[in-house]
Amino acid sequence: MKIEDIKPDVVHDVTGTYCPVPVVETSVQIRGMKIGQILELIADDPGSVEDIPAWCRSTGQEFLGMFEEDGEFHFFIRKVKEVK
Repeated sequence: MKIEDIKPDVVHDVTGTYCPVPVVETSVQIRGMKIGQILELIADDPGSVEDIPAWCRSTGQEFLGMFEEDGEFHFFIRKVKEVK
């Protein structure tokens, strides 16, 4: 699947916030989603480039990829299990 073909179920914009807010907001959004749904998180904190994939690894979610456009990072995450 190419990144531009991903159709998110939820889009959440956290631009203007910095660590730890993007990770905390990702967790909140994923908790409210159903298994199999996809979250697109939009952030402009450069730390998110490492933090979001690391959060996915630590919680067992599927990191589908990301792209940068005009200083914003778009992350795509598929919920594959409940977050504790």
